[in-house]
Formats: sequence, structure tokens, C-alpha cells
Amino acid sequence: MNIQWYPGHMTKARRMMQENIKLIDLIIELVDARAPLASRNPDIDELGKGKARLILLNKADLASDYWNHVWESWFKEKGYFVVRLDSRSKAGMKSIQNVIKEACREKIERDRKRGILNRPVRAMVAGIPNVGKSTFINSFAGRACTKTGNKPGVTKGAQWIRLNKQVELLDTPGILWPKFDDQEAGIRLAFLGSVNDEILNLQELAGRLGCFLQEHFHSCLEERYKAEFPEDLEEHTILTKVAEVRSCLTKGGELDIDRAAVFLLDDFRSGRLGKITLEFPPDGEYDKNMDSMR
Repeated sequence: MNIQWYPGHMTKARRMMQENIKLIDLIIELVDARAPLASRNPDIDELGKGKARLILLNKADLASDYWNHVWESWFKEKGYFVVRLDSRSKAGMKSIQNVIKEACREKIERDRKRGILNRPVRAMVAGIPNVGKSTFINSFAGRACTKTGNKPGVTKGAQWIRLNKQVELLDTPGILWPKFDDQEAGIRLAFLGSVNDEILNLQELAGRLGCFLQEHFHSCLEERYKAEFPEDLEEHTILTKVAEVRSCLTKGGELDIDRAAVFLLDDFRSGRLGKITLEFPPDGEYDKNMDSMR
């Protein structure tokens, strides 16, 4: 499976971010806690050179608690400020204001020495499509400032949002990068729904997801579908079992594998399969058998 998706509006969005970066004190980068590296756009590191950085591990409620802790420590060791977050329930939201102040402490102190008092911190909210930027902003602001949706591409343009006297946010559209050099990262983004499903072979994608779950989160499959999933099942066999359990049938009474693929992807994306993390830090020794961590 070769995944590439870079519609024209993303080029425009990146150019807009470049034009506004000089106005910014802090970049707040949202990543999906289930795939913290795959969901990081390398272009944002390039754009954000010299700026304070805050990474929000969003959708942490959908990821393994153990791996959330590991990833938080990993990013902090790299020099980032980090907050674990569930924007929908507002879990973790209360700490963000103080973390923003800490991340921009040097800038605030420079302003004070120059006699500039109470100038708000200007933060750019950035991230890939469907990572939850608009939901985060609305939750942080306590009001509906931006349009949200459970699909990529809802935010089309940039807008400034004044949260309070201390913080102003620049909301930006979700952008990917022109080419996925690492196709495994592209597949993880497709699992998450950050790539348009319409360009994907969903049966192949769901089969890949099923094999990953069978290896690392085996009990999640069995608990969700109340069926045995013996080790080393092939992709098609996993989807066949899902089709049987969910009674996915065509009009002719045959098993509907395409429909089963959609069920498996939806169950993962919504969290109905349980707390699942798709990738693990590239350095360090960790037990990747998640069933022992749950």
C-alpha cells in the first residue's frame, strides 16, 4: 500500500504559516497520542526554529496509559514542554495556561525588562488533519470559536482567537507533508483517519490494522468481538471473523468483507476496541506486548 495525500490547499496553508511565524512566541503542536511520531509534521520543526514549543498529546484517552507516560517522558527529554490531553472531555486542560507561561517565561521576562507589561503570548496551534486542533481551541476557550468535524480538512483558513488577556491563538489548517518517505508512518496516519479514506483501499488498510492489533493488543480484538483470534491469522481471515461476528452480509448472503473493514477501522478510531497505541519510541528498551500492560 503506497499512501500519499497532499491536496493543494495544504501548500497554501503552509505558506500562510510561514508568513505568520514572525508574529508567534510559541508553537502549540497537537499530535495524536496513539501515534506521536507519525502524527508530527516535520515541516513544523523547520518553521518553528527558535520558537518555544509545546506538544499536546491529544486523544490520550484513546491511547495506552503506559505508553502515554513513556511518550511524555520521551518528548520532555528532547526539550519540549508536554501535556497529555483529551480535548473533548477537557481532561488536562487546566494545566495548559501555566505550561504556556513557563514555556514563554524568557520572552515574558524580556518584555518586562523593556517595560512591556501584560502583552499576551501569541501561540500558533498547528498539527496534521483530524488531530483535534479545533476541539482543543474550543475547549480551551470555553466557547465555540472554530468549526469541528471528525474528518480531515474541516479548518480551511487561519484565524486569530483572543482567549484572555494572557494568550492569543492562531488557528491553522491541518497540513501533511508532500511525500511520506516512511510508508509505515503514512499507514498509521491512515489508521487514525488523518488521510482521506476515499483515496485508500480500506480492506487492505483494515487488514494491516488487524494484524497489528493481533500482535500487540490481542485481547482487545477478542474482548470487542467475543471471538477467538488465534495467532498468525492472515489479514483476510481477521476481517472474515469480524464480518461473521458483526453479521456483515451482502444482499446475496455472502460475507461482506468491505463492510467488516469499515467496522474494524471505526471501532479503532472511536476507542471501542480499547486504549491502543500504534507506535513506540525508537530508542530505549520497552515491552511492546500491550496485553501485559493493560
